[in-house]
Amino acid sequence: MIKRWASWAVKIALTGGALWYLQEKVDLGAAWDVGKSISPLMFLAAFLLQVIQVLICAGRWRLVLRALGADLPFRQACEILCIGNFFGQVLPGAVGGDAVRMWKTHRAGLSLATSVNSVALERVATVFGLLFLVAATQPLLLDRLQEGFPVWIFPGLTAAGLAGIVLLGLLDRMPRSLRRWRVVQAFSQLASDSRRLFFRPSKALPTLVVVILGHINLALVVYVLAIGLDIDVTVLDCLVLVPPVILVATLPISMAGWGPREMAMITAFGFIGVSKEHATALSVLFGAVSVLISLPGGVFWLLTKRQAADLPAEGIEI
Repeated sequence: MIKRWASWAVKIALTGGALWYLQEKVDLGAAWDVGKSISPLMFLAAFLLQVIQVLICAGRWRLVLRALGADLPFRQACEILCIGNFFGQVLPGAVGGDAVRMWKTHRAGLSLATSVNSVALERVATVFGLLFLVAATQPLLLDRLQEGFPVWIFPGLTAAGLAGIVLLGLLDRMPRSLRRWRVVQAFSQLASDSRRLFFRPSKALPTLVVVILGHINLALVVYVLAIGLDIDVTVLDCLVLVPPVILVATLPISMAGWGPREMAMITAFGFIGVSKEHATALSVLFGAVSVLISLPGGVFWLLTKRQAADLPAEGIEI
């Protein structure tokens, strides 16, 4: 309990510190005025793209589940994903939402190992796809990037991510002297599931394609919002600059990404000359759309709780 409260305190402090920094460095009044000018039609379009994102993520997760020899009906996968997204907004960082998704998946009848590993490996695939997309598209934007942009970082992180996936898949095949370590033993099943997903092209390639489609769709969400704010950016700008912002926002270091996401958006879009006020408004609106799309997850959660209450005593508990 002490560790849990300490974790919450640290994340609240980091979120508060990031927001305080923004208050010191950004004209929030001007950012508010920019945000109020958003085109309602473009905001609606961004919301609809987020609806599509839920469907993409559910399909991505099912590909991972099938690689592990399991599956969920598409509708049920969407509902559990929405519930996880909801708790990802009300709990610190994305890890809280992932933990709820693992628990609900296990309650749906899948083994605990499959429930945990499917979510964990989906996260691994998502992060690797993000790094790969940025590394692949970054050269197309070099002529627009201002001096100081670390052009080497994403190719380097992509190579490191690939090496990490290979290492993860070999953890249970290391020499016996290393397999005595508890961390290696704990990752034994995860290593086996990693090979099922990443070491088989018939499973890895479709998953990577859907992962990249998801990142492209999120970049389009930001692009549509930018159009609504009259920010001079291109689709390519967003393809390169939005994924790193998403990565920062999903790190379990803040309250649902608020604060660090805004700082990352200011930094990333500052490389192509977008003002801090416009970048802040863009980030806040993106966060608002993310909150709105997560609300149905709360409804699904309440419905499943009610269904559990209606079950007979000997029934399955949800």
